[in-house]
Amino acid sequence: MDAQNRSSILCPSCRRLVSVDEERCPYCGLGHPGSLWKKITIGGGLLASNRIVTNIIALNVGMFIVSLLIHPGSTALSVNPLHFLSPSTNSLLLLGATGTIPIAQLHMWWSLLCANYLHGGILHILFNMMALWQIGPLVVQEYGAYRMFAIYTLGGVGGYVVSYFAGVPITIGASAAICGLIGATLYFGKSRGGQYGQMIYQQIIGWVVAIFAFGFLVPGMNINNWAHGGGLACGILTGYLLGYQERSAEKFSHKVLGVTCVAATLGALVWSFFWTLLVLGHA
Repeated sequence: MDAQNRSSILCPSCRRLVSVDEERCPYCGLGHPGSLWKKITIGGGLLASNRIVTNIIALNVGMFIVSLLIHPGSTALSVNPLHFLSPSTNSLLLLGATGTIPIAQLHMWWSLLCANYLHGGILHILFNMMALWQIGPLVVQEYGAYRMFAIYTLGGVGGYVVSYFAGVPITIGASAAICGLIGATLYFGKSRGGQYGQMIYQQIIGWVVAIFAFGFLVPGMNINNWAHGGGLACGILTGYLLGYQERSAEKFSHKVLGVTCVAATLGALVWSFFWTLLVLGHA
């Protein structure tokens, strides 16, 4: 292998052969295509189509384990099964539970991102990850991995912003972000039309009815329908603004948005660890 081949790479964005020292890809305009960060995020790492859903689930499970290790709450079956094997409220607050108390009183604005990766019990995370496992691959297929993660992130943040203005004091869970994916899928099915689009729309509208009916009809579960509604609306809006694969293939701007959402999410979660260590160190 000659020196030229050793110093050439495939651009993480457009997959064209470029020099590892290029400041900008001459084909797609990606800055510093040889950087390790671009390889990890854009180059089929965290946002690879075949791994994005698994990566999100792994991050949720990892945060759940961390929350249990910091301060476990209930480890025995109780009247409310959602409280089984659950972290304490203090643990969840430290790691980034959101709501009027964390934001208005503690100024934890990063909790709008962190709360999407926190869960209150083993059944809570199990139900949410099962839903993500079912809806996530469909969104990746129809929108692409970058747009999927952007919709997931913005749906979660949007849902919790609505929840904050509705006055919910403390809230957590991936369901707002998952409702963002559901909203984008609703928009896709209605917009695409035809037999396939109509089938998708009818299936997903059934999910929507079930989610909100469960929230209203089952007392004592602390289900945040404000976050669900906000996530759903945000998912419909982002699905409309970003478009889906049949109308527009993923562009460089979509990849930038997806990577920005990754950076913001990881930054918020890392900061939550420092915040937790800081608070525990002064306790």
